[in-house]
Amino acid sequence: MSRDYERQRQFSRRAFLFGVGQGAIVAALAARLYYLQVIEGERYTVLSEENRINLQLIIPPRGIIKDRNGVVLAENARNFRLNFIPEKSDRNQTTLDYLSEILDLTPNEIDRIFNEMEKRKAFDPILVRDNLKWDVVAKLQLNNLDLPGASIEVGQSRFYPYEEVTSHVLGYVGPVSEYELSKNIFGNDPILRTPQLRVGKKGIEKQYEKSLRGEAGSSQMEVNAYGRIIRELEKVDGHPGESMDLTLDIEVQKLAMERLTGQSGSAVVMDANTGGIIALASAPGFNPNLFNNGISIKDWEELLNNARAPLTNKAIAGLYAPGSTYKIVTALSALEYGTIDPGYRVYCDGSTSLGSAQFHCWKKGGHGTLDLTGAIRESCDVYFYDVAMKLGVDRLAETARKIGLAKETGVDIPGEKSGLIPDRRWKQARFKAGWHKGETLVAGIGQGYVLTTPLQLAVMAAHVVNGGRQITPHIRALPELDQVQDKEGLLDRILRFNKNNLAFLKEAMNQVVNAGNGTAHGARITVEGMEMGGKTGTAQVKRISMAERARGVTKNEDRPWKDRDHALFIGFAPVSAPKFVAAVVVEHGGGGSAVAAPIARDLLLLAQQRLLPQQPQPETAENKPETTKEKSSTPDVKAQVLNLE
Repeated sequence: MSRDYERQRQFSRRAFLFGVGQGAIVAALAARLYYLQVIEGERYTVLSEENRINLQLIIPPRGIIKDRNGVVLAENARNFRLNFIPEKSDRNQTTLDYLSEILDLTPNEIDRIFNEMEKRKAFDPILVRDNLKWDVVAKLQLNNLDLPGASIEVGQSRFYPYEEVTSHVLGYVGPVSEYELSKNIFGNDPILRTPQLRVGKKGIEKQYEKSLRGEAGSSQMEVNAYGRIIRELEKVDGHPGESMDLTLDIEVQKLAMERLTGQSGSAVVMDANTGGIIALASAPGFNPNLFNNGISIKDWEELLNNARAPLTNKAIAGLYAPGSTYKIVTALSALEYGTIDPGYRVYCDGSTSLGSAQFHCWKKGGHGTLDLTGAIRESCDVYFYDVAMKLGVDRLAETARKIGLAKETGVDIPGEKSGLIPDRRWKQARFKAGWHKGETLVAGIGQGYVLTTPLQLAVMAAHVVNGGRQITPHIRALPELDQVQDKEGLLDRILRFNKNNLAFLKEAMNQVVNAGNGTAHGARITVEGMEMGGKTGTAQVKRISMAERARGVTKNEDRPWKDRDHALFIGFAPVSAPKFVAAVVVEHGGGGSAVAAPIARDLLLLAQQRLLPQQPQPETAENKPETTKEKSSTPDVKAQVLNLE
């Protein structure tokens, strides 16, 4: 009996321990269930929903860009895309072969499609090609029974109706690159990872990318375990990109590009008082529509290998010796420092000596005796050699920087360069060498180390003719500034120049164009009340060597294009109350008076006719200066003018 009792006692202990173990397990399971369902319930509910719901971002329409008169410069056009869904076709190879015949698909495109078919699920659409033309869409629709799995999708694509004309102002859009994503160049907005999104890569499109992009919408789609879309649960609309008005006038812009046809160069027209840019042309241009979906290798190489650099915005990034246009700075500096007065006279016999070196004037035989007005009017090099030597390079450089050179202007287009104004300190730091007197002479006429952009020259001209009011050039319309409603003191930034000196220079520039012996007299505007003033310039690129002279090469046009002089002109109009300034640079174009000045004349005349309140009768063939003979599209470099600088 004692044995039976002992056996029962051991059994009871084991049962108790087993029961305790079971209870512990049940308690642990209960605790885990409580943790999962109560404490972590909300989290797992979200995870479950994420597995069931697919959130898709919706790309908002990009903002429209217009000129000052409401003309659309960049818009969103309908984009027909062809997609292929493998599961809807039982003969993928046959379908793609047929598509290849219709679309002329390249081997690379076909390989890409098959690679994506291997990586994706059978029900995922694969992009075959987008930006299809309507006749191609019609052909695909007509043959849709023979193209199982192929479907047309209508989206939006950025479109630039004026193509090359506005290419350097607007820039272009393109897909976001992996590098841009990794560096957060455009921020960390999730929409940036959407393959169809296009972002600004150059110009205004890049400068105002965030505003133009807008805010993405979203769509919640119910999907099954395989990722197939069942239905749309909710859709939240985004906010379209901000539409934008520019200060640009498309008609003036078109004329600028037309007048630069066949040339390499740039032209700027700007409001002298507000800095609003009316035209900013760089030639040759490019078609920005090519970049929307990735430019082809062929097109890209053609642009890169073009000797005239169509991808460079020469108006803000082209660096040129300003030539004789810089004589305005030399004159202003000498007047401001009291080095000379307007009556200071110099005799020019065609050259001046410095040691054993001869420095020549552009006019063989010389100008005779001239005062400062005459030296500017006739662009006498010898006069400004003399003034520069008296002034010194350091004071000249200080004035140049004060008037807006050697620094970025602040224009709202990316890629601007600052140029170069040399002085003694710069040369010592750059070359570890001292400054030579001969370098001062050539700096005084805008040669040597001096480098400027066309936009800087336009700003310099504006600062002279607007009475010293400091401006910041801009392309986006700023109503409070462009309408000259100076409620916030935006026009009160005055450069500290003597107004009498500025007025003197403005009158001297008037004589450059409107006096009979002015270097730009042949390019004058003859419409009463719209006359222009200005300053010609010819920047030497490479001296004619003794060997070339021995071969009979004595003229600019006899030399290879890349060795010819640059043609420059800065101008303003109307003379009586300056409203507009212009700067024109024609690379390797020759004389500024024969090539650049007529372009500036046409641009300033059109700007006045379109933008000034009262418009006199436009210039006609009957009252146009008899000394210029040129076509409307390209400057006639052989035009006869009274004076050629």
